[in-house]
Order: sequence, then structure tokens, then C-alpha cells
Amino acid sequence: MLTKDGELELKKYADKEFPQTLTKVNDRIYHAFSFGHSNATIIIAQSSVILIDTLESEPSGRLLKATIEKLTAKPVKTIIYTHGHPDHWGGAEVFAESVEEVIAFAPKNKPLKHTEIINPILGKRAFRQFGYSLSDEELITQGLGIREKRGEKPLKIIKPTTVYEDWEVERVIDGVKIKMVAAPGETDDQIFVWLEDDRALCCGDNYYACWPNLYAIRGSQYRDVASWVDSLRAMSQYPAQALLPGHTKAILGEQKVQEVLENYAGALESILLQTLECLNRGLSVSEAVETVKLPSQYASLGYLKEFYGSIDWSVRGIYQGYVGWFDGNPTNLHPLSDKEYAERLIPLLGGREKVEQIIAEALNAEDFKDWQWALQLCDMLMQADKSSELKKLKAEILLKIAPLETSANGRHYYQTVAKELLGE
Repeated sequence: MLTKDGELELKKYADKEFPQTLTKVNDRIYHAFSFGHSNATIIIAQSSVILIDTLESEPSGRLLKATIEKLTAKPVKTIIYTHGHPDHWGGAEVFAESVEEVIAFAPKNKPLKHTEIINPILGKRAFRQFGYSLSDEELITQGLGIREKRGEKPLKIIKPTTVYEDWEVERVIDGVKIKMVAAPGETDDQIFVWLEDDRALCCGDNYYACWPNLYAIRGSQYRDVASWVDSLRAMSQYPAQALLPGHTKAILGEQKVQEVLENYAGALESILLQTLECLNRGLSVSEAVETVKLPSQYASLGYLKEFYGSIDWSVRGIYQGYVGWFDGNPTNLHPLSDKEYAERLIPLLGGREKVEQIIAEALNAEDFKDWQWALQLCDMLMQADKSSELKKLKAEILLKIAPLETSANGRHYYQTVAKELLGE
């Protein structure tokens, strides 16, 4: 979301939401929050420790290990991955000497074949989204948590020794009754972990306290929002007194847990159904983005603010996920290339100098739409001429827009691409 004081809102959110906290759920369960970019749940079993996720890196993993050693002398023998995102397994190597079993679930939908071919561009876009090249002052927060402690050592996963294809698995591990349930949402291999005797539910990344990435601007396959809603509703069927997410703070109290899960599911479902209604009315993507709004009963909730994902991106992702790139308008079946369109339009606007004058006037305005207009005009000029002057101009506009963005992901993307254009 773009607001007049987006950067200030993001700073207030970061200052308030991410103090390092070890939450004691009961005598054997602890939730480690802000020890890294992601969270981990510590379960002290009869003779060992069961760890649900391991934070994102060796440095954060070592901090987690030291914290566990203050709680108990028992070794970590079991690790459960809630899903395969690196920020949840990057610290696992720290526990390699003691761990005996690493549990994960197979994805319910396999990745598209040959996805590895595009890993370089996906990596580049992820680099931009997460702001890895930004200074601490520039970054503020990564939206879901404090900055990732990646360190200098490349991440090395401890591969799962047990991979389940099932939808539900119940086990007793070192005296702890554990139910693991497949719950597709942010990822197709996502699970939640229900600890019945403790009435605690570890929900991975299907809930965290801000608007989620229903679509990730780094690029990903369609995230099935309907399945995500179903997974949230499935979690709400359990009488959890503690909801322990993979990012953001733990939620304690059965009534509060139920309220949060139902509101989260209701908000996601509302955006999904509104977008599908727009599709059914024959609206274009841009018309759908203008039309779909978060209902007032959800818009006021702090845990649905757009500090990570964006409702705009969600609508675009749903639209693409259901009907693909074609919006139904025959004008768009075989459009001119961007380059040819620019070459035909620039003379009609009075030539490059006139377009640059329009850009300068737009930049002097105080409205985002004027700045976005300037950005799009600049891109049009760059179709014909990618000079250093135009790259510098585009970078200037991006850095002007970045402070308006409440989403950490969007803000990082603006800033990082600006730096690339400036040769930084």
C-alpha cells in the first residue's frame, strides 16, 4: 500500500512489533521470537528437545542453540520443518551433531517442471524484494521480522530424513503427542503442528501478523488462496490456547486465537471472492485493482496491515491464477511491443524533450499518481534510449516513491533497483 507516510508507518510497526522475546507457553514449550528473521518453537521432551523450525542462518541458529542450553541440558534430536522456505531451515546445521530425525511433508502440488532454469532471475528478484544489498538504516525491517542474519557462510540445509506424503500424521515423539497436518497456503508443502496435551498450535507461515504474500513480487507459482483459507479454517477447529507462528508474535488465549484465525481467513476470502466477481463482470486487471477493497471490519485490524504483502498484488495474482494473462479485451491479443508503442507515442507527445518536461512537472507535484505517471513516462523513453541520464532519472523517481510504500517488500524493490540503475 502507498500512503503519504508509508516509511514512518513501517518504522513505527518495526519498533513496536519485533522485540526479542522467549514466550513460555508452559513448562515444556517455548516460542523463540525475533531471535532471527523467523521464529522457532522449542519443545522439551522426556530425554531430548524437539525443534519446530530452526531460524534462517548459522548466526541465528547459534543464538537459538545457546538459548535452548539455558533451558535444558537435553540435546535437540528431532527437527520438524513447517515448510521449505530457507528462512525456516537455515539454522539447522548448528544442530547437526545431535539431531537424529528431520521431518517434513512433500508438496501437495509439485513445482512446475524446469523451474530451475529460471532460478537466476528468481534469485535476483528475491535479492531485491528482501533488500539484501541495503544498509540497516535503509532496510528498517523485512516486514515479517528483523533482518536476516545470513552471515558469510552459504545456507546448508539438513535434508529431511522423514518425508510424509500423507495429509495427517500422528506420532508420539519422546513422550510428546504430536499431530502434523498438511495445510497448503503460502507454500504447497506447508504444515501446522498440533500439540494436543499442551493445546498449542504451530502454524508456520499460513498466519503472521500482517497482510500475507498471496503473491510474492520475487516471483512464484500461483498460491491457491482458496486452499489457504481452507487451511486457516482447519486450524481454527482446534481448541488452541496458544498460536505459535513462524513469524511475528505468539498469540495466547483460546478466544483470541479463534478470533484472529477467523478474521484472517475471512479477509483473505473476501479479497478472493471480490476479485472473482470482478472477473465475472468482465473487468480488466487494473479495474479489479481499483474495485477490490478490504472490508471495514478487517481493514482496522493491526494484524492485516500491508507491511509485507499488498492487496493490489493479491488481486493481480488471483486474476492471473484463475484466467492467465489475457484480460478478455481483444486489443490485448497482439499488442505492439513496448518499444514500438513508445516510438509511435513519443512524437505525438512532442518528442523526448517535451516528455522530459512533463516528467519534471509531474515530479514537482505532491501526489503519488503524478510520480507514477513520471515513472511510466520514463520507462517509455528508456524503450528508445537507455542512457545513463534516463537511468539516473528513473532511480530518482523510484527513490521518491519508496518512502510512500508500507510494504517492506515493495520498498526494498524500489530502493534496490534504484541502486542498480545508479551502478551501486
